[in-house]
Amino acid sequence: MKKRINVQLAVISMMAVVVTVAFIMGIYYRMTQQQVMQQLQYEAELLADIGIVTEEKLNAIEDMPDGQYRITLIDDEGKVLWDNKVDESQMENHRERPEIADAFTNGIGQSMRHSYTLEKTTFYFAKLLENGTVLRISRESQSVLAMCMQMLPAIGICIGLLMIVCLVAARIMTKKLVAPIEAVAENLDNPDAVTVAYKEMLPFVTKIQQQHADLMKSSKMRRDFTANVSHELKTPLTVISGYAELMEHRMASEEDTTRFAAEIHRNADRLLVLINDILQLSELDVCSDSSDIVPMDEVDLHTIASQCVERLKVSAKKNQVTIEYEGGPAIITGNREMLEQVITNLCDNAIRYNHTSGKVWVTLKKMDADVYLSVKDNGIGIPKDKQERVFERFYRVDKSRSKASGGTGLGLAIVKHIVGIHKAKLEMTSEVGVGTEIVIRFSESDL
Repeated sequence: MKKRINVQLAVISMMAVVVTVAFIMGIYYRMTQQQVMQQLQYEAELLADIGIVTEEKLNAIEDMPDGQYRITLIDDEGKVLWDNKVDESQMENHRERPEIADAFTNGIGQSMRHSYTLEKTTFYFAKLLENGTVLRISRESQSVLAMCMQMLPAIGICIGLLMIVCLVAARIMTKKLVAPIEAVAENLDNPDAVTVAYKEMLPFVTKIQQQHADLMKSSKMRRDFTANVSHELKTPLTVISGYAELMEHRMASEEDTTRFAAEIHRNADRLLVLINDILQLSELDVCSDSSDIVPMDEVDLHTIASQCVERLKVSAKKNQVTIEYEGGPAIITGNREMLEQVITNLCDNAIRYNHTSGKVWVTLKKMDADVYLSVKDNGIGIPKDKQERVFERFYRVDKSRSKASGGTGLGLAIVKHIVGIHKAKLEMTSEVGVGTEIVIRFSESDL
């Protein structure tokens, strides 16, 4: 990157030098033209003022200036009366020459004619005299190309020196420009050690540091997730393998075999639930990165919630918990399967972490354009210092109770992902010994 920036700066600088030199040459040539024309006008007016521009007086002058100026006298019909350079008898009529025509019309006229063969430019100035004749005075000058060719060595030296300066300046500027970026790259883990030289780069540096922090956080989460998955899979597999080995070697009685088979079945079910949750989390991770791939339709959350509660009544009764639902029609835009998963996981947690004869209330309310889904229980509650972590993967407040009840520690993590995909808001209030309430607000304006 440094080399590319250096080359681009050098090229831009060189182009600027060439354009500037060309522009200055154009201005210089234009000023030279104006100066020559002003000088011709001065000479013509001087000759007219001293009264020596009649044919007789011009012929009487022996040493008429015949060096850098050419003087021509033309009558009102365009005939050349006198010329100090060329035999006037051999000259054609000048009535249609631009400067002559302008002089007869406006009193003065001027023009330039280029000779590309001789690389010369001739400047003409004509003045109408009181006797009706026109005095024209002209002078040859180098063309702009000839002038440039003559100045080429000096121009080449100047351009060469300027280019050397530009190359050095480009190198210095590149180094200063890239230095903060290199400092950021070398101190990504220590943002306080980075000093931003240009305030314009502060948003860029901040964004890079933030992205690096997010990557590190994501990497740590993946490592932790992999470690937790390995641990969670290892436990039921160890149990299954151990009991199966005892049964294989006939080291268990008939009564133990029945019990071992039940444990194998229970741990196999737990393993399947765990694998399903892990696969679902992986799918949700992909959906979170690109929410467009999640099909969204208009669904009635009331129908979904009432059906989920009805299905969970068997599980609630088994755990000696009562579950109730209250709500009315509430149409939102969402994914039906995912919303079923959210309600099921929240209700399942409320049932698992409850007291004997506890209660779970599922409430659905519509207020203006928002729909509120609440799952509340009067169970064991969550300590305040652990409430922020309950949505982390594999995190359990009561590990022994969670494993005994068959929980994987992924239920609330799945809920959080699905809520995020639906652009909904999730709030939790909980108190130990009193219970927990989780409220999800669905707003069409957020989708």
